[in-house]
Amino acid sequence: MRTQALRADLLMLLTAMIWGSAFIAQRLGMDSIGPFLYTGLRFGLAAIILIPVLHLLQKRNPVPAAPLSRPLLTGGILMGLALSLGINLQQVGLLFTSVTNSGFITGLYVIVVPILGLFIGHKTGIGIWLGASLAVVGMFLLSVGDGFHVASGDWLQLAGAFVWGVHVLLVGAFASRHDPLRLALIQFVTCAVISLILAIALEEIKLDAIIAAGPAILYGGIFGVAVGFTLQVVAQKDAIASHAAIILSLEAVFAAIAGAIFLSESLELRGYFGCALMFTGMLLAQLWPKKTA
Repeated sequence: MRTQALRADLLMLLTAMIWGSAFIAQRLGMDSIGPFLYTGLRFGLAAIILIPVLHLLQKRNPVPAAPLSRPLLTGGILMGLALSLGINLQQVGLLFTSVTNSGFITGLYVIVVPILGLFIGHKTGIGIWLGASLAVVGMFLLSVGDGFHVASGDWLQLAGAFVWGVHVLLVGAFASRHDPLRLALIQFVTCAVISLILAIALEEIKLDAIIAAGPAILYGGIFGVAVGFTLQVVAQKDAIASHAAIILSLEAVFAAIAGAIFLSESLELRGYFGCALMFTGMLLAQLWPKKTA
């Protein structure tokens, strides 16, 4: 059991590193192409990669896979709609804020999820409210500048955090009823189609620009989406819940480190203190002891 837990921890640490560094690819990709085209291409690539993986797993499984059903398609499409809105809010927001801000504000979904759960009958303990309070103060220090000005990109990231919270609840509702990899494929295709339609309608599309953005598209599609999401599913089968909360939350820290190394981003002292408060709030919301039923 210890070996399985250690393996799961290492896989989740790798997942957090991949997701954090993927913010760099998301930012650099938009030096050549628009945000919707970048999202559409990388999720389309992830879907193409996932198809043979699913086929291989089905061949190895002695039990034939159930045919596509309306509930499976409905769940995958609903998840894909939430994914499309969340990832495109994040992607457009990166045009107007830093990778560091984006990573930490997006991470607030770990607090948003239990708060949204109140509306569907879930109970919320004191740890959530303490964590949310710390996160709000931390975001104020990180995002509010002179004259109480907040960058438009930070508002988009905050809106995206609420959408990610909805997405997590949808995943929780459907993944227990259907094959998670098939759900993932459907949501990737849904996200790719919606994003590409938006790109055709709103952005200029040129082949040479797509080629220039190729490395960022490949990293974002292969590692950020296909590998990252798959590693998460594999790791959390054997993970200790408290370990998962801590390690996956490190995505925001890795995003800040990657931003400093590759984009030379830096914050004022109050910004770093705000990040620390937000990270503490995120962990507190996940790890505060919960009352047993």
